[in-house]
Amino acid sequence: MRRLLADTTSLQNPFFRRLWTANIVTVIGAQLTVVAVPAQIYEITGSSAYVGLTGVFGLVPLVVFGLWGGALADVLDRRLILVCTTIGLIVCSGLFWMQAALDLQNVWLILALFAVQQGFFAVNQPTRTAVLPRLLPEHQLPAALSLNMTVMQAGAIAGPLIGGALIPVLGYSILYFLDTLLLIPTLWAVIRLPKLPPDSAAAPKVAGLRSVLEGLRYLAGHKILMASFLVDLIAMIFGMPRALFPQMAHENFGGPAGGGLAFALLFVAISAGAVFGGVFSGWVTRVERQGLAVIVCILIWGAAITAAGVAVAFAGGSAMPILPVVLVLLMIGGAADMASAAFRQTILLAAANDEVRGRLQGVFIVVVAGGPRIADVAHGAAAATAGVALTTALGGVGVIIGTIVAALAIPAFVAYRVNRPGQALTDVG
Repeated sequence: MRRLLADTTSLQNPFFRRLWTANIVTVIGAQLTVVAVPAQIYEITGSSAYVGLTGVFGLVPLVVFGLWGGALADVLDRRLILVCTTIGLIVCSGLFWMQAALDLQNVWLILALFAVQQGFFAVNQPTRTAVLPRLLPEHQLPAALSLNMTVMQAGAIAGPLIGGALIPVLGYSILYFLDTLLLIPTLWAVIRLPKLPPDSAAAPKVAGLRSVLEGLRYLAGHKILMASFLVDLIAMIFGMPRALFPQMAHENFGGPAGGGLAFALLFVAISAGAVFGGVFSGWVTRVERQGLAVIVCILIWGAAITAAGVAVAFAGGSAMPILPVVLVLLMIGGAADMASAAFRQTILLAAANDEVRGRLQGVFIVVVAGGPRIADVAHGAAAATAGVALTTALGGVGVIIGTIVAALAIPAFVAYRVNRPGQALTDVG
């Protein structure tokens, strides 16, 4: 049983432990905003197409600031970047709270705030991940990344369950205010990190366009890294139906137009599966064929999404018996996606030199967060004519076909094996 449960060895490192512990509460607050934004927009407009616009307003800052933020992480002290961007996220959450408390009912203001928030997120996340190889030895990275994702996905369960169910009771302003408060523990954790300036003479001196292009050239020269991004884009763009959940909950499962239990359950199902997969992730450290593992996990994700779309087609009005089936299928997909993400992150961190890790993590955040936002736009538009069930099912089929084609086209990725462990940064305080 111990071999099946998550490996917690990395928590012995005090730096990583503080970050991980703070994240337990912070991700709950962050997910309150994640669920409140689409629900508020759908309640104001009654349109999944408007909800899908969060993809456009989120994608542009993710691309621009994700790439530039990764370059900053290779030039500046990574601790300083984390402190500044965490403060920016706190301010954005406070502004979300203000617009809801004032009951402005302005979709474009919400989308503008969302875009600014995603800009700070796009700088923060690649930097946060790029510090891990400086804190932990390489052989602990798969388990540490699984622990991180487990906490993030657990928050993605608690946040939407609390938020989705309580939106009709408490309103949006309370949820945004809680997000503001719950970001403070992470600010404390990043302040406690050691200084993390570039440790290589090969690191760039200026975080400009040239630095970004150098990182992209490095990526283009490494087929394994390119393949890891490609298969993730396939999985997310075709297979992430989250923009459809408000409409799906309302039209297929009889929920209210704003929030409700069915919406909350749909929103948390993928994350619940990821948490289950994370709790029983002890096996990930022992996997050597990580490229093949990624392909298998994404195929499972695609099959689960396809089956969920088919199941939704049989639901109508208040046909609740179908809802548990859809939830279980989404959970299976979430468990597979968690394992895939852990392996892809490990490949990226282990196969890259430290002086480019920030820039590659910038590309990673653009792909990982940008893919679902492209999916939001595409799924929202497609559902307006094809309906949520057919859009979901065909997306899952697209994942399966695209992944098989990618595996056949890049056999080196399928054959990729893990590297040897490196060194850890220690702390006696």
